Amino acid sequence: MAKKRRRAGEVREPLQVYLTADERALLDRVAESHGISRAEVLRRGIRAFALEEGDGTGSPVFTLLSSLAGDDWPDDVAAHHDEYLTDAYRTQ
Repeated sequence: MAKKRRRAGEVREPLQVYLTADERALLDRVAESHGISRAEVLRRGIRAFALEEGDGTGSPVFTLLSSLAGDDWPDDVAAHHDEYLTDAYRTQ
């Protein structure tokens, strides 16, 4: 797996987090099983949480699906999904 390079000028800020023993063990298992650092697991978890909670920084696909949740889907969504996705990109 290729190591992700930081962008020039990107500054990382240290953060102290208190975890239970079970949470720490889970963090260690996830990091080890995916071959990534504990910090990267936490960063990915933050991004996944933001997507799940729909804070406005989610992906256009998530925005599209969220906008259609509970609504009747257009009859032509299968044939014209690219156009609907383009609209979701524009409304972000």
